Amino acid sequence: MDLYTSGHRRGVAAAPHAAAAEAGRLILAEGGNAIEAMVAMAAVIAAVYPHMNHVGGDGFWLVRERSGKVRAVMAPGRAGANARRELYRDHEAIPARGPLAALTVPGAVSGWALALEAAKAQGGRLPLSTLLEPAIRHARDGYVVTRSQAALTAAKLAELKDVPGFAAAFLADGKAPEAGATLKQPAFAATLDQLAHAGLTDFYRGDVAREIAADLERVGSPVTRADLEKHKAYVAEPLTVAIGTGTLYNAPPPTQGIASLIILGLFDRLGVREAEGFDHVHGLVEATKRAFLLRDRLVTDPDRLPAPPERFLDPAWLDAEVTRIDRRKAAKWPAPYGEGDTVWMGAADHDGNVVSYIQSIYWEFGSAVVLPSTGVLMQNRGASFSLDPKALNALAPGRLPFHTLNPALAVLRDGRVMAYGTMGGDGQPQTQAAVFTRHVHFRQPLAEALDAPRWLLGRTWGSTHTNLRLESRFSAGVVDRLLSAGHDVEILDESYSDTMGHAGAVVLHQNGTLEAGHDPRADGGAAGV
Repeated sequence: MDLYTSGHRRGVAAAPHAAAAEAGRLILAEGGNAIEAMVAMAAVIAAVYPHMNHVGGDGFWLVRERSGKVRAVMAPGRAGANARRELYRDHEAIPARGPLAALTVPGAVSGWALALEAAKAQGGRLPLSTLLEPAIRHARDGYVVTRSQAALTAAKLAELKDVPGFAAAFLADGKAPEAGATLKQPAFAATLDQLAHAGLTDFYRGDVAREIAADLERVGSPVTRADLEKHKAYVAEPLTVAIGTGTLYNAPPPTQGIASLIILGLFDRLGVREAEGFDHVHGLVEATKRAFLLRDRLVTDPDRLPAPPERFLDPAWLDAEVTRIDRRKAAKWPAPYGEGDTVWMGAADHDGNVVSYIQSIYWEFGSAVVLPSTGVLMQNRGASFSLDPKALNALAPGRLPFHTLNPALAVLRDGRVMAYGTMGGDGQPQTQAAVFTRHVHFRQPLAEALDAPRWLLGRTWGSTHTNLRLESRFSAGVVDRLLSAGHDVEILDESYSDTMGHAGAVVLHQNGTLEAGHDPRADGGAAGV
């Protein structure tokens, strides 16, 4: 599948796995809208890219409707009723793997259901069975293990292999599968088939919920059937910031969407004139530092926010904050930490519906707990809670954890609508900023903006490094200037590194044409009709 496509009139889709992009294209070709296409893509990506996401995780949507209204569909799961600090008294921190890591309700499927209500309001008519059929087929008949799944399974094998359900689902004779091998998820296929006929709410309040709850209790997870029954996705107002090129949208807390908006709000005020030079990279890195410092003081369960997020997107606050950035020197960096494995996908249709969606199980393979009756791979998003009762994100039953997830969308002054995003924990806001500034500020073609070399400040993907890492394709002149400015620079051996995220974008043009692109660092692409 091509990484870039353009000139389409009916719809486009972009995803980090080719099968997901193709599922979106098929739904659009059958007359489905962008929201319906995204539900099909979300199900397929769980079936073919399980190291990055699954239905045991959470999801966040930004949906731009044909009326121009932008809505956030929020589907995070709360900590289970039994997720009390006493349960972890023998641990210094919440374990990253195993049943005690599987401590939050899986929210993603509830987000699909709520998004489909919006799809129907936009004229969507395709039955759920049609939307889920491609995913059922991939899970039942088998999917081909990607390079990234093979590599991550091998790298993390010691901490994954003994977790309940993992070996049976994702190992081959007790070993990490080779890239190109075929694996099946028969229990997951049966679950999707049940949902296709009984409806998505069955996941929380039906036969599937009963099986999920029984398996969670059996392995010792703090999540109960009552937690599943109480869970609901919800619609929220997205956060927005206005910059010179248009209005940017992102998801509100508990996501770090505010950090992504602050970075671009500050960079816009720096007035950088050229791409790829020192001013471009240094400006975005320093804006990231300012944004992350605020994020780590602010973002938590929306019911516990210490201040309204909108305050920090106000022009006066951004005007004052940008003066704290030194245009020539790097600020000292305390290195916040956020790691994660996630998928971003986008879709757009001829009616003007544009979708930015992100689905995640947090770390690679999440908690690694695979529930045998349903094939659901549970996330470990709750590992981001703190056992310190005074912490901003302190563990408590019913509380929402901090999310690195944040889908992005922009309505530009030139009439374009752009949905964009990436996976990559703390790298998400940084990669979003790199792609957006290259394509929108500096008018690079979309495929070029996604391909261009990227950087990452801070830790992600299990790295112990807190420095500024760059792909090897940056010019020596830029690297020298970054070093001279005081940045702790590390040049990676790789010219295209998974560390830098798997980014993508879809664009609806004012004349009705559509384009889409995805990252050469991933296993996906873009397709349209």
